[in-house]
Amino acid sequence: MAETLSSGVKQAIEVYTKGTKAWFEDEDEAWVSASVISKEESSTGIKIIFQNDKDEEQEHVFESTFQLLNKNNGTLLPPLRNPPRLENTEDLTNLSYLNEPSVLNTIRTRYFQRNIYTYSGIVLIAANPFANVPLYEPDIIQQYSGRRRGELEPHLFAIAEDAYRCMVREKKNQTVVVSGESGAGKTVSATHIMRYFATADDKESTGKVKDNSQGMTEVEEQIMATNPIMEAFGNAKTTRNNNSSRFGKYIEIQFDSKNNIVGAKIRTYLLERSRLIFQPETERNYHIFYQLCSGTPSNERKNLELGEWNKFHYLNQSGVGTIPGVDDAAEFEITQKSLSLVGIAVESQWQIFKLLAALLHIGNIEIGGRNDTSSLDDKQASLITATNLLGIKLADFRKWLTQKQIVTRNDKIIKKLSPTQAIVVRDSVAKYIYASLFDWLVKVVNDSLSCSDPSNIQTFIGVLDIYGFEHFKKNSFEQFCINYANEKLQQQFNQHVFKLEQEEYVKEKIDWKFIDFSDNQGCIEVIESKLGVLSLLDEESRMPSGTDQGFCNKLYASFENNPKYKTYFKKPRFSNSAFIVCHYAHDVEYDAEGFLEKNKDTVPDEMLAVLQNAESKFLVDMLQTSAAEAALNQEVKPAPVKKVGMAIAKKPTLGSIFKLSLISLMDTISNTNVHYIRCIKPNEAKVAWGFEPNMVLSQLRACGVLETIRISCAGYPSRWTFEDFADRFYALVNSKYWDPNLNPDIHQLCQVILETYIPDKDKYQIGLTKIFFRAGQLAYLEKCRRERWDQCTILLQKNMRRFIVRINYLRKLELIGRLQRLARQKYGKHKLELAKQEKAAIKIQTCWRRYSQRQKYLKQHDAIVRFQAAARAHLTRRTFAHIREHFAAIKIQAFFRGWQMRRDFLTKRKFIVQFQTAVRSRFAKRALIVLKQEARSANHFKEVSYKLESKVVELTQNVTRYREEKDQLRVRADQLEQQVVSWSQRYEQLDARAKDLELSLSKASSTEELELVRGERDRFESDYRHSLERIKKQDHEIAKLQEEMAKQKEEMAKLAKQQANRSIVTATSTTAAEDEDVAELKNQIVALKAQLSQTLKQHPRRQGSVYRALSPQQRRMSPSPDSRRGRSPSTLAVRRRSSATSASPTKVVYAEPEQMIPKQSERSLIEQQQQQQQQSSNSNAEEALTALLRENSEIVEEEIIEELLQTLKIVPPDTQHPSPKKEVMFPVHIITQVVTQMWRSGFMVESERLLFRAMDTIQKECLSFTAEDTIVPCAYWLANSHELLSLIYSVEQELEREMHYNSIHGRRAVGWHDFEKLVGTVKFELQCLEDNIYHHWLSELKKKLSKMAIPAVIENQSLPGFIVSDSTRFFGKILSSNQLSFSMDDLLNFLNRIWHTMKAYYVQPYVIEQVFTELLRLIGVTTFNDLVMRRNFNSWKRAMQIQYNITRLEEWCKAHDVAEATNQLEHLMQATKLLQLKKATLEDIKIIYDVCWFLAPTQIQKLIQNYSVADYEDPISNEILRAVASRVNSSDAGDILLLDNVSIEDSDYDQSEPYNVTPNSYIPSYLNLQHVQKLINLVDVAQKNKPQRMDSL
Repeated sequence: MAETLSSGVKQAIEVYTKGTKAWFEDEDEAWVSASVISKEESSTGIKIIFQNDKDEEQEHVFESTFQLLNKNNGTLLPPLRNPPRLENTEDLTNLSYLNEPSVLNTIRTRYFQRNIYTYSGIVLIAANPFANVPLYEPDIIQQYSGRRRGELEPHLFAIAEDAYRCMVREKKNQTVVVSGESGAGKTVSATHIMRYFATADDKESTGKVKDNSQGMTEVEEQIMATNPIMEAFGNAKTTRNNNSSRFGKYIEIQFDSKNNIVGAKIRTYLLERSRLIFQPETERNYHIFYQLCSGTPSNERKNLELGEWNKFHYLNQSGVGTIPGVDDAAEFEITQKSLSLVGIAVESQWQIFKLLAALLHIGNIEIGGRNDTSSLDDKQASLITATNLLGIKLADFRKWLTQKQIVTRNDKIIKKLSPTQAIVVRDSVAKYIYASLFDWLVKVVNDSLSCSDPSNIQTFIGVLDIYGFEHFKKNSFEQFCINYANEKLQQQFNQHVFKLEQEEYVKEKIDWKFIDFSDNQGCIEVIESKLGVLSLLDEESRMPSGTDQGFCNKLYASFENNPKYKTYFKKPRFSNSAFIVCHYAHDVEYDAEGFLEKNKDTVPDEMLAVLQNAESKFLVDMLQTSAAEAALNQEVKPAPVKKVGMAIAKKPTLGSIFKLSLISLMDTISNTNVHYIRCIKPNEAKVAWGFEPNMVLSQLRACGVLETIRISCAGYPSRWTFEDFADRFYALVNSKYWDPNLNPDIHQLCQVILETYIPDKDKYQIGLTKIFFRAGQLAYLEKCRRERWDQCTILLQKNMRRFIVRINYLRKLELIGRLQRLARQKYGKHKLELAKQEKAAIKIQTCWRRYSQRQKYLKQHDAIVRFQAAARAHLTRRTFAHIREHFAAIKIQAFFRGWQMRRDFLTKRKFIVQFQTAVRSRFAKRALIVLKQEARSANHFKEVSYKLESKVVELTQNVTRYREEKDQLRVRADQLEQQVVSWSQRYEQLDARAKDLELSLSKASSTEELELVRGERDRFESDYRHSLERIKKQDHEIAKLQEEMAKQKEEMAKLAKQQANRSIVTATSTTAAEDEDVAELKNQIVALKAQLSQTLKQHPRRQGSVYRALSPQQRRMSPSPDSRRGRSPSTLAVRRRSSATSASPTKVVYAEPEQMIPKQSERSLIEQQQQQQQQSSNSNAEEALTALLRENSEIVEEEIIEELLQTLKIVPPDTQHPSPKKEVMFPVHIITQVVTQMWRSGFMVESERLLFRAMDTIQKECLSFTAEDTIVPCAYWLANSHELLSLIYSVEQELEREMHYNSIHGRRAVGWHDFEKLVGTVKFELQCLEDNIYHHWLSELKKKLSKMAIPAVIENQSLPGFIVSDSTRFFGKILSSNQLSFSMDDLLNFLNRIWHTMKAYYVQPYVIEQVFTELLRLIGVTTFNDLVMRRNFNSWKRAMQIQYNITRLEEWCKAHDVAEATNQLEHLMQATKLLQLKKATLEDIKIIYDVCWFLAPTQIQKLIQNYSVADYEDPISNEILRAVASRVNSSDAGDILLLDNVSIEDSDYDQSEPYNVTPNSYIPSYLNLQHVQKLINLVDVAQKNKPQRMDSL
C-alpha cells in the first residue's frame, strides 16, 4: 500500500477483508449486496472483487488508484453493509455504517416484517402498508401514553407523546410536520395523531386521566369531526391515492394551563381549485359531489334536480365515479353528522348542498357560438336550475357569462366573449364559489372549535398535513406552489437538524468546527426574491396583454445568464414555453401554459356583483365572510409591490396569497419545537405490503432523510455512550482493564481502547456522556473486534483441540489396561473350567458304577418279592371264594321272606284307600251342589256387601266421634294450659307476697294473717297439682284413643282384604251376566276403602296464633305513624355510586378479644327476662315488644346507626384462630332481630327507614376507604351484606308460613301485599349494596394490583441461575443498580392478605373465586400487553423468570382452591413458551404455532420480532421474520395485537344464592345498646314462651 495514503483511507481499505459485505448500485433493486472474495493491492492502486449474494455467478469489481482514493478521502469505496443483527434496528442513526443503501435495506427489512415505522434521528419514517394494521387501537394509545420515546417501538403515537411531553415540560408550543407524496398516508397519520391527543391519558405528574366511561369531551369530538368535513370538501381520488388531500392544513390543538384541550384552529393552504372543473383520467372530483349524488334523499334529490354522477360534466370527464370499498352514501351521512357536530344547523347544511348542486349544474351549461362570439340559450335546463339554486337573475348571469365590460377613462365598453373565454368565465365562477365555500367552512369550523376565552389558551400543538414533493410528466402551477412549500419546509428542516447537531456537540463539550451542509437558499431565492418566479408571474398577470410565453421569456432573461442562479434554474433544450427549477429533491420541468390564468383565478367584477346581489341570503353571507377572512389573512406584512392600478390592490394573485400564507406558516413553525413524520409510499400500484426500492429511495431523497444523514456524516455521525462502547469493544484490550472483580473504570477503558486503535485524535471526540466518531471509524473498530475475536477463537480452538487429544490419549491408555486385565481374566477362567471338567468326569464315573450295581440288586430283589406275592394271592383267592358262596345263600333267603310280607301289606292298604275315596267323593258332590245353588243367587253376595258397608259406616262414625272428642279434649287442654299459666303467675305473685309478708312478719306482724296466706298458698298448690293430674289423665286418654283408632284401621284393612279375596274367588265362578253386578259392587268397595283411608290419614294440626301485625285485632293496636314515620323510603334508598365519597381516608378499628365477650351470661339474661316479665304492665311479652317499638322506635334506630354501625369495631382477620361466625355477623343479626319485630308489630315505614339508613351507612363506610385499606372493611361488609340478604329471605319465608297457617284457620292477614312489596324493595337494595361494595373494592384492589403486576411478574427475577441484567451488557452487574418497586413476594403477600381476610369473614367461596378470577385476569392482560410491547427485553432467560413467577402464582391458586383462575394467565404462559422455543428454521416456526395456539398471529409476530438475541445466539434471520409476518391477516378481526384492557372501574359480579340462616342474639360487651338489648331480651322470652305449632314438628 502506498505510504502517501492518509490514516483514514488506510483504515477504510483495511476493513475490506474476505467475507466483508458491501453494496453496489442496481437498476431494479437500487442496491444489491455482495461479499469480498479477493483483494489485490499494487503500488499504485487497489482492486477488490465481490460476489453477488443472490446471484453467485455475478461479480462486482471495484478498482481505483490510491491517489484518487486519497483525493476523495475514501468516499469512492463501496458502502459497507451492516451486520444482520443491526439491519432490523429501530433507529437508522444506530447503524454502524450509515449510508444510503443501508438505510434503504433497513426500511425494507422492517417493512417486510410488518414494521411500518422507523426512526431516523428526530424523524419518524412511516411506510404506507396499504392494508389495515392493528396499530391504532385504544389499547395501543394507552400503551404509548406516558412512555418516553424509545421505550416502545417506533410509532406515530410516540412522536405525539413526545410533543405533548415537551409542551408540558417546557411550556412551549409544538408542531408535528407530516409530509410525503400523495398516497403516502399523510392524512391518515395526521388523523391518528389528533385522535391520540383527544383520547390518551396523562399518566405522569399532571394527573390528568381521561374518563373512558364518558368518552371524549365536546371540544375533542368536534376536533375529530373536522376530519370527515375537510376530507369531503378537500380530498379527492388521484392516480396515486384514493383519498388525496388537495390542500394543505395546519391544525392547532389548543391546551389550557392544566393541559386540557380547550379549542382548535385550522389554517388551509392552496386548495386545488382547478380540480373542480377538470380531472385527469382515473381521478375524481372532490368527494362531497359524489356523496351528494349518492346519499341525498329522494325528495331533496328532486328539489336539487340531482342525478347520477355521470350526468354532470364536472364529474364525468375522468370516467371514474366510484372508489372500491367506499360507500359514498354512508360517507355522506358521516359528513352530515360531522357538520352538525361542529355547529352547522341542518338548514345551513342543505344550503351548502344547494350551492354544490348549483355548481354541478353550472358545469352542464353549454356555451355555443363561433369565432369570437359566444351564445347561450336562456332556456337551457342547467342554466335555469343553476340560477334558481343560486338565487341570482338568469338574464344578468347569462349576460356577463358571454360578455365583458372594459372600463376606459371616459366610457365603459361591452364586448362579446369568445366561446373559450365564456367557458373560462363559467369555470371561474364555479371555482370562486367553491373556494369561498371552502374558506367559509373553515371559518365556521374555527368559530366552533375556538376557545370562548382566549386567555385560557396557554400552549398549542400544531399538526401540519401538507403535500409532499411532486414531479409528474406535466407539471403546472399547482406543482410549482407545492414544491415551493416543500423547499421552504426542507430549509427549515435542514436548519433544525443542523441546530440539533451543533447543540449536541455543545452539550457534550467537544472540540468541533461548524459543519458545512448544502443549503437550498438559492432555489428559494429563485422562487420568491424580488425578481423571482412569483414576482415575475404577478407582474405578467397584472398586464392586460400578459401571456404565458411572455412570462417564460422574462424568466429566461432574468435567470438563464445569471451565474448566481445558474445551478437552480435551467432552460429546457426542446421547449420555449417551459422552465426547469433545480429543487433539493429533483430537477422539475414546469409547463408555463395556464400559469397566468391560474395565478389570476379571478372572476369579472360584473359577475361578482351578480353573485353579491343574489336573493340567497346564505350565498351573500358566505361570500362576504370568505372575502373578510381573505382580507384578514392578507394583513401579514407583504413585500412592497409596485402598484399599477387600483384593481391590483383589490385582487391579490393566488401566488402572492400562497407566498404570504407560507411565510406566516414558517414563522409559526420557527417559533415552535418541531417533530417530523415522513410518509413513504412503497409502491405505485398501492399493493398491500409491496415494496419498490427505487421509488422508496427517491422519496427518501425528496423528504430529506438522506439529507439528514449527509449532515450527520459531515461531523461525527456515530456516537456511542461509554457503557455501550465498552460493552461492544472491551475485548480489544487486556482483561486487567475490564475485569469485573477489579471494579474497572469505564472511562479509562474507553480511553485505552481509543488510544490503542485510533491514534488520530481528529477521528473521534470524547464528550461528557458519549464518544463521537468520524465516518468509517466504527467500521475499522468492528474489523479490529472481529480480528480480535478470531484470534481468541483460534486460541480457544487450539487449547480445546489439545485438551480433546490429550483426553482421547488418556482414555485409550486406560482402555488398553482394561483390555489386558480382561484377557488375563478370560484365560484364568478357561483353565479353571478345564480343572472343573476333569474333576466332574471322575465324579460321574463313580456315581455311574454305584448306580449300575444298585440297579442290578434291585431287579433281583423285585423278582423274589413278586414271586412270593403271586403265591400268597393264589391261596387267598381260593379261601375268599368259599366264603362268598356261603354269604350269598343267606342273602337270598332274607330277600324272599321280605317280599312276602310287603305283598300282603300293600294289598290290604289299597282296599282301605279305595273305600275311603268312595265315601268322601259322595260327601263332596253333595256340598258342590249346595254351593252352586248359592252362587246363582246375588242376594247372598249383596247381604255380605251390606254387612261390610254398615261396618264401614259404623267405623266412620266412631272415627268422627273420636275426632270430636279429641278436639274437645285439645280445647280443654289449651284452657287448662292457660289456667296453669295464670295459676303459675298467681303462684309467683303469691310467693313474692309471701316473702314480703315474711319480711313484715319479722317486723312483728300479725300471725293470723300469716296463717291465712299460708292456707291460701296451700290451696293453690293443691289446685295446681290436681290440674296437672287431670292433664296427665287426659293425655293418657288421648293416647288410648289413638291406639283404638290404630286397631280399627287394622281391622278395616283386614276386612277389605278379605272382601277383595272373596270377590275374586266369587268372580271366577259366576256367569257373564253376574260379572257386571260384581264389578259395580267392587267399585263401590274401592271407593269406600279410599274414603276410609283418607279419613284415617287426616290428622288434625294444632294451629298457633297469627302474627299480630297481620291480624285485624292487632292492627287496631298498632299506633298511627307520625310525621317522621311517613317519610318515603325512596329518600333513603341506596343507589350504585361510580366514585368514592370525598371523605378523608379512615382507618379500620379492630376489636380486642375481651371486647367480644357477650353482653351477659345466659343465667343473668334469664333472670333479667323474668324480672322484665314481672315488671311488665302486660302479661304478654309480644305486647311489651309492641309498646317498646311504639314508644322508642326512633331511639332504637339511632342506637343501631350511631352506636352499632358507626362505632363498630371489626374483628381482626385471623385464619389460624378464626373468630366464630356470630362474632363476625352480629351487626346484621341485630338489625334483622329489630326489623323482624317491627314487621310483626306493623311498623313497616319505620323498618324501611331503618334498613335504608343502615345500608347507606354501610356503603359510606366502605366507600371512605381506598387502596389496600379497603381489604378488611369491604370484605367484612360484603359478607355481612350477603348475610343480611339471607336473613331477610329466611324471615320472609317464616312470616309467609305463619301467614299461611293463620289463613287456614280463618284469620286472614291484612297488609300482606304491602309487606311483600317492602321486602322486595329491601332485597333489591341489598343486592345493589352488595354490588356497590364489590365494585368499589375490586376497583381499589385493581388500582393497586395494576401497579404491582408488571414489576412483580415481568421484571422480578427470583429464579437463581437465570438472572438477566436490565442493561443486557457485559458490565450489567457494575452499571445496573435499579431496584424494583414490587417483587413476586409482595404480590403473593397481597393476594394472601385478600384471601385470608375473605376466609376469616366467611365470604362465600363462589365470591372468592370471582374476586381472584378478576384479579388474575387483570394480571394476565396487563403483563401480556406489557410483554408484547417491550423492546430489547424478551429473551429466553426472561421467559424462564416469568414462567417461574407464573408457576408460583399457579401453585398459590391451587393451594387456595382457586385453580380455575389460572386460566386467565394462558396468554402469558404461551408467550413465555414462545420465547423459550427455537426459532432457527421454518419447522421451528410451525412448532411455535402449534404450541402457542392461544396466541394470535400478530402477537406471535410481535414477540418474535422483539426477541432479544444474546451474544452467543444466532440472530433470527430475515427469512424467518418474513415467514412469521406473512401469517398475519389484516382482514381477520380476531387477529389482534393487544388484549382488551381490564376495566379498573367496572367488574362483573354474579351474586351467590341466599341461604337459610337463623338470627342469633349475640351482642359484644363494648356496645352500649340499652333499648336494642331490651328488645332482643323480650324477643327471646317471647320465643321461649311461644307454643310450638304442629306444622313445625
